[in-house]
Amino acid sequence: MKRINALTIAGTDPSGGAGIQADLKTFSALGAYGCSVITALVAQNTRGVQSVYRIEPDFVAAQLESVFSDVRIDTTKIGMLAETDIVEAVAEQLKRYQVQNVVLDTVMLAKSGDPLLSASAVDTLRIKLLPQVALITPNLPEAAALLNAPHAQNEREMREQGIALLAMGCGAVLMKGGHLEDAESPDWLFTREGELRFTAPRVQTKNTHGTGCTLSAALAALRPRHDNWPDTVQEAKRWLSSALAKADSLEVGHGIGPVHHFHAWW
Repeated sequence: MKRINALTIAGTDPSGGAGIQADLKTFSALGAYGCSVITALVAQNTRGVQSVYRIEPDFVAAQLESVFSDVRIDTTKIGMLAETDIVEAVAEQLKRYQVQNVVLDTVMLAKSGDPLLSASAVDTLRIKLLPQVALITPNLPEAAALLNAPHAQNEREMREQGIALLAMGCGAVLMKGGHLEDAESPDWLFTREGELRFTAPRVQTKNTHGTGCTLSAALAALRPRHDNWPDTVQEAKRWLSSALAKADSLEVGHGIGPVHHFHAWW
């Protein structure tokens, strides 16, 4: 089997449940070798975000050049980008190196509600980054922000917004329905070939810190092993459900704890 080299471009999480740390754990758990480019140093834990130190865009670009000029990157996950200049730097390097299999987790808010992307950066993300990515994975508040629209209240509105996002030029859209108050958590995948609904029972745990980071990293890690997005999404969601089901076996922090990335081993 071909060895997969995966890159994450994101911010940090010292408590290990989200961001770069969660992405690298996910890559390793799913058999991919992980590389990383840091966009921001984030002082956060299971209770929230305390402080953010944004990396200079030129240094973000330098990190990307270091990786792309030397390592064959098969798949890439993008998370927290923080500011307009960082979005532009990443978009420029992706275009320069013709990077494939890019999954964009449209990170705008932390689980605690703390902002992780400036309002001014949203327009730049729409215009310069979306057309270069293979898949975006917005939750309902993020989709609404990208579209300058109200938050979807049901699956009909969720589907309409997914179709509208696809029209912005990205390769595919995975709309995450976790914010809907249903017994199941529905996700909708929109591609040029059509749309597909995925459901999974809600796992009863408060420990969901880093769930979005982990899912997007899993999608990136698994995409080179599948011929299409539906199979990739199905395997990624199945793996994440197991990580959530085992989350309570960890003892990390006093707030919203992380999922168990290595549930298959310990």
